[in-house]
Amino acid sequence: MQTLHYEFWPKLSKSLTIPDTTLYDNLQVSVNRYPNQTAIYYYGTKITYRQLDDEVTAMAGYLQEKLTIHAGDKILLYMQNSPQFVISYYAILRANAVVVPINPMLTSGELDFYVRDCEIVTALIGQELYAKVSPLLETTSLQNVILAAYSDYAGEFIKTLPPEVQMPAIVVNEDNHYLWKDAIGANLKPSEHIASADDLAVLPYTSGTTGLPKGCMHTNRSVQANTVGAYHWSRSTTNSVHLMSLPLFHVTGMIHCMNMPIYGGSMMVIMTRWNREHAVELIKETGCTHWVAIATMIIDFLSNRNLKKEDISSLQSISGGGAALPEAVGEKLFDLTGLRFVEGYGLSETIAQTHFNPADRPKMQCLGIPSFDVDARIIDPITNKELGIDEVGEIIVNGPQVMKGYYKRDDENKKSFIELDGKCFFKTGDIGRYDEEGYFFIVDRVKRMINASGYKVWPTEVESYLYKHPAIQQACVIGVPDPLRGETVKAFVILNEEFEGKIFEEEIVKWAKERMAAYKYPRYVEFKSQFPVTSSGKILWRKLQEEEWNKFERTSQ
Repeated sequence: MQTLHYEFWPKLSKSLTIPDTTLYDNLQVSVNRYPNQTAIYYYGTKITYRQLDDEVTAMAGYLQEKLTIHAGDKILLYMQNSPQFVISYYAILRANAVVVPINPMLTSGELDFYVRDCEIVTALIGQELYAKVSPLLETTSLQNVILAAYSDYAGEFIKTLPPEVQMPAIVVNEDNHYLWKDAIGANLKPSEHIASADDLAVLPYTSGTTGLPKGCMHTNRSVQANTVGAYHWSRSTTNSVHLMSLPLFHVTGMIHCMNMPIYGGSMMVIMTRWNREHAVELIKETGCTHWVAIATMIIDFLSNRNLKKEDISSLQSISGGGAALPEAVGEKLFDLTGLRFVEGYGLSETIAQTHFNPADRPKMQCLGIPSFDVDARIIDPITNKELGIDEVGEIIVNGPQVMKGYYKRDDENKKSFIELDGKCFFKTGDIGRYDEEGYFFIVDRVKRMINASGYKVWPTEVESYLYKHPAIQQACVIGVPDPLRGETVKAFVILNEEFEGKIFEEEIVKWAKERMAAYKYPRYVEFKSQFPVTSSGKILWRKLQEEEWNKFERTSQ
């Protein structure tokens, strides 16, 4: 274990004792301590911790008494960010069951896989998603559906509410269909909460971009490791106010925007859909202090010409991960807020962070240093030999937040873990390095490397250069077929509004050629008005790449 980073460790202990209690116990503690503290702010509506716990208890009772949920059952949670998502998540845990949070952007055909993989019988869903769920009631194990209308909780908001939040409650006259209000209104009492720290709590799935999605088995203990770690590292307090703009089905939003605030008894300001104008209004109205976001969100936020420094002056911390924030964007953010974007790194398999940048000494485009009790190393992905300072290889991690394994994937588990110095490490599949101060940097995904005439080109590095061009708002770099080089570099670019129609592809290629090695700079540039993205805001580079390769195959036939 390298300890170079200890010299730059914040004024915190380097190890944390993980609670021997469950995630639901965190809510109980906050309810007992701060019953009248606002837990949720939702477009003008305030919900206290006492009210939150009352509804969690009522829903847990309904799941057990009406729908006969048993300990260990897998329950589908298929909603957008809303009070109902938070209530559902903790109600499932209160009922001693397991949360299976699924991306609300998935289609019915995609959803079918998860229902079958977990043999799911009961689902709590947003009513706007019902058309995707309905066919599965005839073809899978799914039987019971609780429908939630976000409008039940929305209040008066100065801006126009998202369409899903305006939508009134629908009526479905079908067997085994239940309305959210009726379930809460029944006020049924659940049995004793018997789950332990080592029981399975949540089963988030990997994205499946390199094969079938895989469920990551996380216990209360592994989730608590990052919940408690995030709380201390972010310097949150009971009076902190957290803007919830990341999707809660995703592990970063789940930990930093929901579980961590509930652990501390803080307020969550929920956004059902990302909207940069709404974000400014909510920050200003509620005095948000903490915001965890992703690079694409920050870029869009800063592109708002009406954004004023005084409107977001309450912010004390802006952090995130998923993809490196371009240096130029980070400087623009700092100029506006005086805050450095604090990046972190993690995976579904580690229920969010294994690395954090120290808040008082962050580095740009850097994963940070290993978190509490994390042993992170770099190995040669072929030989598994451990590498040293500035040597590029695969990042492997050992820590209390690492999953127990993939659900029903014994073959994948054998390939995904390695033993080193008597410890079990998870192989992340990410290529990186660490510097002389122990800070880790991503180079790219193993699968994303471009091989141009035998030279390795890492798209993230090329993108970081492109973001320095004043005309470029967003960039995505991929490898495309080339008869001579095997692969060559292509950049997709979204321009800042003031440059649209005033700059051309050739100018950007020329600009890049002057600043990058001959094998790196993009030979092709294509302008886009938007990129395909995941619901967590990550650019779907693989989709762009597949389109280019399919185009090449058609033209070469």
